[in-house]
Amino acid sequence: MGFLPFETTAGDRVFVSAMTTIAIHLLWLRFVEQLLPIWVATLLCVMLGILIFKKG
Repeated sequence: MGFLPFETTAGDRVFVSAMTTIAIHLLWLRFVEQLLPIWVATLLCVMLGILIFKKG
């Protein structure tokens, strides 16, 4: 059991990572893109996706 509040399979963790990536990118484009480029959000999402997949 990881830090997600429910039992997950590998597919569940990939799905949660994908949905998190989409949400972060949309919020980034709306609020942060004027300050930092989108590739920073992509790097953040890759690191977060790896964390979710390994520890989630």
